[in-house]
Amino acid sequence: MRRLILCLIALPALASEDIPDQYPQSVLYSKPVEVIPHVFSAIGATAPPTYDNAGHNNNLTFIVTGDGVIVVNAGASWQLAEALHAEIRAVTDQPVKLVINENGQGHAMLGNGYWAAQGVPILAHEEAAAEFADGAPQDLASLRNYARERAEGTVIAPPTETFTDRKDIAMGGVAIEVLHLGPAHSPGDTQVWIPEWSMMIAGDIAFHERMPPIFEGTCTSCWIQTWETKFAPLAPAHVIPGHGHPTNLAQVTRHTRDYLADLREKIGAHIEEGGDLAGAYYVDQSRWSHLDTFEELATKNAGVVFAEMEFE
Repeated sequence: MRRLILCLIALPALASEDIPDQYPQSVLYSKPVEVIPHVFSAIGATAPPTYDNAGHNNNLTFIVTGDGVIVVNAGASWQLAEALHAEIRAVTDQPVKLVINENGQGHAMLGNGYWAAQGVPILAHEEAAAEFADGAPQDLASLRNYARERAEGTVIAPPTETFTDRKDIAMGGVAIEVLHLGPAHSPGDTQVWIPEWSMMIAGDIAFHERMPPIFEGTCTSCWIQTWETKFAPLAPAHVIPGHGHPTNLAQVTRHTRDYLADLREKIGAHIEEGGDLAGAYYVDQSRWSHLDTFEELATKNAGVVFAEMEFE
């Protein structure tokens, strides 16, 4: 019994959008944990960005290769990037040699300015880079609005390098595949795959503790196809999703692919019955009500999927 209690104490806190900050001594929402040997992740809040979580509501991951560190996600601000760098330095003396942006959203890219100032190259998919170029001013304004002084120092800095389908990286004896498997959550969604360790740093193709947000323009049928034909066949043993704690393929399949399929089935039936947009908001999604951000996203998701499927 004593051993069980000690193990429970050592585990990171469960994801909850009701916990404002798990690491008060840092601007980071949580302290990085070693997920598997050499791969660490600072797990973000599953809530929307707030002053308390400083916009750290996604996962900031780093890989210690033996000949340098690769960071996945720049962070939502200069201060978050700087705080993550301090945590990296506490783990290893190796320099950060590359930052990979998992998509074009502000919480993946607004920290680029800090890393660029350190002389670190920044890699992103070409579509993610284009999305950031278009939306960065609005993202920065939003950051300044909710984060206030925690946004200080943040500047807009684009990636220094882009890729189209994949980029292979060999560093310190570790083979890393930076992939764009296909359409999913947002333009240029990027997955970082380490085959030797069966580790997938999945980005926002995969969710399990919070409800996946579906954006206008997201093709949910394409997301499911990408999942079934490209993502799932890799069969990773370890998955670090874009949001929420590290898990496995079965969990993210249940809460991402299965959620999308369920919502499309419900909306499809609603359309077949002659239902309109107003009614689509009320399709039954209670199966997923345990997920964080359900209240914020469920009806919005239903409306977006109705608009997508109405003329399919």
